[in-house]
Amino acid sequence: MATKTSLLEKGNIAPEFCLPDKDRNTVCLKDLRSKWVVLYFYPKDNTSGCTLEAIDFTRELDDFKSLNTVILGISPDSPESHCRFYDKHNLKVTLLSDTEKEVLQQYGAWGTKKMYGKEYEGVIRTTCLVNPDGKIAKVWNNVKVNGHVNEVMDTVKSLQVE
Repeated sequence: MATKTSLLEKGNIAPEFCLPDKDRNTVCLKDLRSKWVVLYFYPKDNTSGCTLEAIDFTRELDDFKSLNTVILGISPDSPESHCRFYDKHNLKVTLLSDTEKEVLQQYGAWGTKKMYGKEYEGVIRTTCLVNPDGKIAKVWNNVKVNGHVNEVMDTVKSLQVE
């Protein structure tokens, strides 16, 4: 697993991918060059932490757009699940489906987790900021939802000033 996360060091090229959104339109990272891209990896639609994170990103979406920043939420859920999640919570962020978990693995967001003393494979809540040149600008591992969107916003603002 160390080789996977070593790809996510600041300054390295972000791993390329194309994934379907909730409407089954293909979204490719390479098509977003010239924009900042927030990739946030989350475990499951309609769970409490994932819902809060999606609502927080939606609430701040206009501010992110004003900073030339796109928000992409990625989970192993299906496009149909994303569609229900999106509609139920009036979300505005783009949700991508990685049912094969390939992108989750490329970005170090899939691995062994522990809950109640049991180990299992699952999504490790991770956020990755990609700059307009397609390079990793910042990675947040084992994200705690509360306050995270504000931290991402502050980071985007500070990096655009540099």
